Amino acid sequence: MGAIIGLWRWRHNPLRRTTDLVEAWLALAALLLVLVAAPLVGATAGGSVQGTLQRAVRDQRKDRHQVAAVVVRKLSRGPLSPDPETPSGRDAHSRVLADWTAPDGTQQRGTVVATLKSPRPGDHFSIWTDRHGRIVGRPLDGATATTHAVLAGFGAAVLSAGLLEGGRRLILWHMIRRRHARWDRAWDKAGPDWGKADTGS
Repeated sequence: MGAIIGLWRWRHNPLRRTTDLVEAWLALAALLLVLVAAPLVGATAGGSVQGTLQRAVRDQRKDRHQVAAVVVRKLSRGPLSPDPETPSGRDAHSRVLADWTAPDGTQQRGTVVATLKSPRPGDHFSIWTDRHGRIVGRPLDGATATTHAVLAGFGAAVLSAGLLEGGRRLILWHMIRRRHARWDRAWDKAGPDWGKADTGS
């Protein structure tokens, strides 16, 4: 910010160097890009991710079906957590042998994870299957997709701002190195006796 304010200060200053103006203009350009370009990149990335995820939501809703399953018997293994994104992900889940009817009408039997704390034969619970009755994961919901899209857009905006600031600092570092190299050459030209008496200074 000081370099940007310096644009006004350096206007008529006789001590102004070209690098001072370049540094100030560089800071102003980087600030404008961070304020304008980074949000645009974030919005574009977020919109793209949102479109992709919402298509996935629609496809999964078409291909995945929630059906009722009936417990045949509880299996000996301990509790499992089948899907950490489900609201009941922290509740106890049990592995059971269950029967269900697939969306295509075929009868299915298999080992599934029931969202029941103490399953007994005949208990009902819901599972997600494809149209042929094969077990699939719960479909992505629209709110979760939107949350992921917002986070992706925010991440892209922050990354863009970081890259812009990193580029500004890299250019500035290169300018300072060149300035120091010029100073070193000027000191060398002045000679080793520049501050002693009777050296013509």
